[in-house]
Amino acid sequence: MCAMLQTKTSGDRPQCPPTLPGFEHIKHYWDDKHQVYAAHIMPGEFFVSTANEIITTVLGSCISACIRDVEAGVGGMNHFMLPGDETSPTSGACLSTSARYGTYAMEQMINIILNHGGKRERLEIKLFGGGKVLQAMTDIGSRNIQFVRDYLHMESLLVTSEDLGGLHPRKVLYFPGTGRVLMRKLLLSQDEKVGQRELQYQNKLEHTPIIAGEIDLFKKK
Repeated sequence: MCAMLQTKTSGDRPQCPPTLPGFEHIKHYWDDKHQVYAAHIMPGEFFVSTANEIITTVLGSCISACIRDVEAGVGGMNHFMLPGDETSPTSGACLSTSARYGTYAMEQMINIILNHGGKRERLEIKLFGGGKVLQAMTDIGSRNIQFVRDYLHMESLLVTSEDLGGLHPRKVLYFPGTGRVLMRKLLLSQDEKVGQRELQYQNKLEHTPIIAGEIDLFKKK
């Protein structure tokens, strides 16, 4: 069953679609405008679905990759950033700590998509985020953008569309069944709230290091 956010009732609704194993903690709500359930992900989370639903998040300097198999009806969205201050996260023979976080965020989601019928050669990828929403922050957004572009290039995966960089946070609604994306840039008055949430997330990342062996490179089906 879906974990539900509290929302106002408005007549009869279909039952919330079942979630894949491991995603029971992700909160859902009913989207009146689109007449469908939506799964809302926070920084550090991702969600994969085989159902007719929306995945939504709000991004500042973080990145969301929206990835789906165009035939199998399975897709997902993540929400991540790189910790630390390394400027070349993908350079050298070994992955840096920062790159390991980013790689882990991408690999987890892609593996689950492939495990539920996706094929590597059919993946459609759309990228969002990487803004500079707080002047007090280093430009972590540009590092996040560079990482995800380098990573996808290294894995020979094609990006079909993107909206990256700039100064504004973004609200993103992704329809994994069709690949449709609705994106809205938010007002400057909302920058501080988004930025503070991401600062908390960054602080958490820097105190919870990924240990060797935690990354399982995704299956090349």
